[in-house]
Amino acid sequence: MAAATLCIVDALSFLEARRVVLEQVRGSRTVPTVEIIRLEEAAGRVLAEAAMADRDYPPAPRSMRDGFAVRAADLPGTLTIVGEVRAGQAVDCRVEPGEAVEIMTGASVPDGADAVVMIEHTQVAGTRVDVPKALEMGANVNPRGRDALAGSLILDAGCRMGYAEIALLASIGQAEVAVYRRPRVAILATGDELVEVDVVPEPHQIRNSNSWSLAAQVMRAGGEAVVLPVAADELETTKELIAEGLDCDLLLLSGGVSAGKYDLVETALASFGAEIYFDRVRIQPGQPCVFGQAKGTFFFGLPGNPASTMVCFEVFARAALELLGGQTEPLLAITQAQLKAAFRQKPGLTRFLPARLDAAGLVTAVGWSGSGDIAAVTRANAYLVSDPEKEEYAAGEWIGVMAR
Repeated sequence: MAAATLCIVDALSFLEARRVVLEQVRGSRTVPTVEIIRLEEAAGRVLAEAAMADRDYPPAPRSMRDGFAVRAADLPGTLTIVGEVRAGQAVDCRVEPGEAVEIMTGASVPDGADAVVMIEHTQVAGTRVDVPKALEMGANVNPRGRDALAGSLILDAGCRMGYAEIALLASIGQAEVAVYRRPRVAILATGDELVEVDVVPEPHQIRNSNSWSLAAQVMRAGGEAVVLPVAADELETTKELIAEGLDCDLLLLSGGVSAGKYDLVETALASFGAEIYFDRVRIQPGQPCVFGQAKGTFFFGLPGNPASTMVCFEVFARAALELLGGQTEPLLAITQAQLKAAFRQKPGLTRFLPARLDAAGLVTAVGWSGSGDIAAVTRANAYLVSDPEKEEYAAGEWIGVMAR
């Protein structure tokens, strides 16, 4: 049996491997089908058409504070209160020299006024208000069109919509939204040791958890999970299920990617003319991670240990899924936090280790027994991300952190 075509010989660094994923997927992806959905269904979807402002925002100058609408040229001074404007009320008054209009936050600023003085900076006596200090023109006023001008771009196609984007679309009156179809992601766990979740396993067996963790990660990343039956360690069965998975937009295989006698995934993929871009990455957990393409579909061969599967999806497969779903820029949310306790490692690998980020912004590695320890991952709310060249971190030193 012919081997799959391998483009990369040596194990790649984490950043090199991620760059390969981005370049390959960007270079050959097609524009997904567009769907029209209701705004209330749009959270987490990818916008397919640019959104334009339907009018100026704000449509009229608005007060940013409770206080008095005034003419800056009249200050400091004592002014006559000639009216009141609440948020949502049409303005039916004008500020003339020596006058002021009481105004609430969000209300439209009356004609003639060019500033708003905060109420706590005034003294009111009947119909008179004393303003003891000068004020610049435009103070505490959000001018017409500052946020957006009519017809201007406010959201570009390819952005994934969260609550802020939903609010923005609602504000411009988009009750319906054009979005890209969710990518269908096939999930195929392999191995004789696996049984289904509702089966009582024998001592030599384990329940299949990887398919369901991957399904959750796929849905969280904006994809539609297609969970295939477990593939036993038998070549023809594995090939049949891989063929089914390659009919989806992306295929995720779990297990069978190491160098063991019964690790058959790469052999099975070779029968489909697979091109493999890398088959090992210098990370922990997840070194034996495979990325390639067969029959026009990208695939990832993820290690079988649960933490390895979870990490490899988040740092590699998620980016591919987001690009295939029409997202312009897949993001990898790695930030920095201070270590609560010293941390040591053997250099050479970028490590993504279960960690706990506390309310004070300090991060601590969670004790774990290795990449099969699912319970340790559940005790974590983040991954500690180490520098592969650094051997020792002191308490209080900054280190990479990725949200779980």
